[in-house]
Parts: sequence; C-alpha cells; structure tokens
Amino acid sequence: MAALKELYSHDFFDIFAQALSNEVPGFDKAIFFERIFDNSWENLELKERMRHTTKVLNSFFSGDVFSDIDCIKRLVPQLQKLGVKNGNLEYILLADYIEVFGQEYFEEAFNAFQIVTPFSTCEFAIRPFILKYPDKAIPLMLKWCSHSNEHVRRLASEGCRPRLPWAMALPPLKKNPAPIFPIIQALLFDESEYVRRSVANNLNDISKDHPQLVLEFAQKWIGHSENTDKLIKHACRGLLKSNFPGIMDLFGLGVAEEHVQVEMQLTEPKVTMGGDLYFSVNIKNAASHSLKLRLEYAVYFLRQNGTWSKKVFKISERNALSNETVSLLKKHSFRYITTRKYYSGIHYVSAIVNGIEFHKHEFELI
Repeated sequence: MAALKELYSHDFFDIFAQALSNEVPGFDKAIFFERIFDNSWENLELKERMRHTTKVLNSFFSGDVFSDIDCIKRLVPQLQKLGVKNGNLEYILLADYIEVFGQEYFEEAFNAFQIVTPFSTCEFAIRPFILKYPDKAIPLMLKWCSHSNEHVRRLASEGCRPRLPWAMALPPLKKNPAPIFPIIQALLFDESEYVRRSVANNLNDISKDHPQLVLEFAQKWIGHSENTDKLIKHACRGLLKSNFPGIMDLFGLGVAEEHVQVEMQLTEPKVTMGGDLYFSVNIKNAASHSLKLRLEYAVYFLRQNGTWSKKVFKISERNALSNETVSLLKKHSFRYITTRKYYSGIHYVSAIVNGIEFHKHEFELI
C-alpha cells in the first residue's frame, strides 16, 4: 500500500501544472517541477508536501493577495475540465493556500472557501480564521447552514468541530461550545446524511469535554425522527463507550448486572507481535424478559512506561430473549498501524455488556 504522501506524484503535478498554465501568465512548468521536486522532497510527509507546494505556488503568483485568491477559485473549474473529480484529498492544497496567505483578508478567504470546499474540503484551513475572527467566522458559518450546496453546509459544522482529527484544536470552543450549538441546531434536520453525520461528529467532539451537555441535548431530541435518532446515536458513541451515567437508559440499554451472565475464554494466552488475539464470549440473558444487549470488548494496551491504556471496541447490538445465550468468536489484530505502537508484555482484554465490564483476562504480547 502506497504511503499517503505519494498522492503528490508526478502524474498529479502534470495535471495541476496544466491547470496552472491556463490561469497563471508566464507559467513555466519546468521551473515549477524543479522547485517542487527539490532536494528535500523525498523526506517530506503528506502535510509537509502540501505546505511545500503551497509555498512554491505562491512564487508563481502575482503577489497581490486578492488576485491570487481569485486565481485559486478559478483553478477549480479548470481542474474539473481536465477530469479531476470532487473530493480528492491532495487538492486540499488549494484551501491551504488560502489559509497561509489569506488570513488578513477574511471576506475574500471565506468567499473562496465556499467555492473550493465542494471540490476539496476546507475543514482544516478554516480553523485559524475561527480562532482569529470568532465574532465574524461563526455567524457567517451559521448563514452557511442554509446554503444550497451540502458541502458548504457540512463545512459549517465540520470546520468548527473542537477536536477535528488531523487538524488544530479549537481551545475556546473546547472550553465553551455554546457558539457551536446554533449551527448544530440549524443542521440537525438537514436533508443530507453527509451533513448530519458531521453534526453527529461535532457533538461527539463536544461530549469529550462536556458530556452532560451532550446527554441533555440527546435527551431533548431522541425520538424526533428516524434520521435524528441515528444522528443522536452516532453523536453519543463516546458516551456509550465510557458508560456515562444516564446514557444506557436513554437508548434502552440499562440493565442490572445480575441479569447478564458472561463467560469469556482466550484461544491462546500469548499473541505474536503482528498476529491476532482470538477469544470467545458467551452472554446469557438471565432476566425473565428480553433484553437489548450492547456488546463490546476492551483491550488494555501496555504502554512504554509500564502502565496500560484502555480502548473499547464495539461488536454489535442485538436483542436476546429470556434465557437465550449469545455466542461470539472475535479476534483483535496486533498488525502494525500508524496510530498505535505496541509493546511486548502483559496486556488484558475484557467483555463489556451494556456498559458493564466482565472478566478481565491477561495475555502476553511477544
């Protein structure tokens, strides 16, 4: 599997240079390639390559920010004419240009975001503007909630997520998310699932710092419609994993511990680095009535300092009749991933049913 940084390939720059030649007077492709593929290029990762390209691009522009941002907007239809489809990650460099060189020009930058974001998302680039111009950015993003294009409406929500992955955090909104809620409210019933999913992710972000606030919001809107219920459930996934007080009852998952009997077994007590942990779980509904069961498991990953980090993984939700036993065979992979480093030694795994943790089992990663 090719590294993400290879998105910025020679083929990519061939197309990009063709679009630039149609918009930038005197554009010289040979010099452009020489500056892009300099001695540092091979050692740059994805975001570094993006920022490097942004700076090289600026050296070919006029130096007048108004004209240059206008050129960024015109590149979108040029690229579309060349067959580039919407949604390509590598073209976030257009938004990056606006972020780097347009921060002193709020109106021009936000107008450009509306043009660029349907082609390639501006959710990362907009965040410095929110921090710099909170009294202007948030109200304008609220107006975007009624925009005809779903990508612009989504940007209103996605751009102000307090903890957007891969992006700078928004500390003021982490501390006080009140300015976000008018946007959430305006998009709660949006016709686009793409937009509603962003709203759910925004609420999930907020729940990490203000769980009670999100619980109360969920309690207010649960049952309004099928779409809203789906949104609320996705928004509360973090609260469900942490078994925040009241969250299980909200979704009909409250259960007394004595109503559930759980047996768990590991196939092997040792797992090879890069291999898989296999385990089985039997869950019996010992109640006199049917139960809705939320099935999860937790892995306690050994840290370098000798402590453990717990992470919860969802398996499924299902109904179980009285005295019915649900049997599962699961595996957890310890193959290499970029987001987690594994350490040899003792780990633990446990079964979780409706937020109640059972049977913490030890295994060794070797």
